[in-house]
Amino acid sequence: MSERNTVLRSMHDLGLGAWFGGSLMGAVGLNGAAEQEGATEAATARIASAGWAKWAPVNALAIGAHLIGGTGLLAANRARVQNQKGVAGATVAKTVLTGAALAATAYAGVLGKKVDLASSPNPEDMEKAAKHPVDVKQAQKHLALVQWAIPALTAGIVVLNALHGEQQRPSQQAKGIVFRVAHRDLHV
Repeated sequence: MSERNTVLRSMHDLGLGAWFGGSLMGAVGLNGAAEQEGATEAATARIASAGWAKWAPVNALAIGAHLIGGTGLLAANRARVQNQKGVAGATVAKTVLTGAALAATAYAGVLGKKVDLASSPNPEDMEKAAKHPVDVKQAQKHLALVQWAIPALTAGIVVLNALHGEQQRPSQQAKGIVFRVAHRDLHV
């Protein structure tokens, strides 16, 4: 049976929980508060940008913890991934969703920085923004969409994580391994 990987599992799960929860709270709470409290479009953008900037380092740590934990768990469970029916497929799906969530997070960061610079009253920021002009309204529309995509993608990872947990039940491991061995023998 499987050995304990408490530290890796904790890093994986806590990192994913913070990534999902922080992105959902930002999309709902932070952006909603910025829209409610911002007197102008620029003020709304500045409030949201300030909040997301405060969250970014914590989010980076959460994502890093999730990736380290996930990589460690994959290494620790590589035999189960190879030998138990259904585990490899769930692992591939989880990897694809993680890659998509990482890409969406990076894209949100780039868009957020562009909106932040374009809405800043700071002369240095205005100068930087002028070097890389952006349609702020279009960037904000894309940003709003991608900020909702991140919690959707990370929720999918949570669901696949639950599936992996179910697949670790001893009865599931035994059935999955027997199926794989029998299936291999038929094709030899």
